[in-house]
Amino acid sequence: MASGFGDMQSLLKQAQEMQRRMQDTMRALGERTLEGSAGGGAVKAFVNGNQELQAVKIDKAAVDPDDVETLEDLVTAAVRQALTAAKELRERETAKITGGMNLPGFGF
Repeated sequence: MASGFGDMQSLLKQAQEMQRRMQDTMRALGERTLEGSAGGGAVKAFVNGNQELQAVKIDKAAVDPDDVETLEDLVTAAVRQALTAAKELRERETAKITGGMNLPGFGF
């Protein structure tokens, strides 16, 4: 019975280490910036690795007061592209820790 307890302690230690590594990874992802663009770079969106929008840059040439809808579409496309890049980065980085398993309770 004692060996079962030792195995459980070892498993708990491994889970705690994985959680610590995941927290470190999330912190590092928050410091990474990813970019999405649309309209040949006329609109750029910047997000961090935690999928939080940081900034949107719009070239003056993309601003047409008579065609706001196009600008809105460009902004949406750029933000989506940046968020997709951030999601893919996050998935790659967390897979390094979890071996690709989806583990509940680890904040990802």
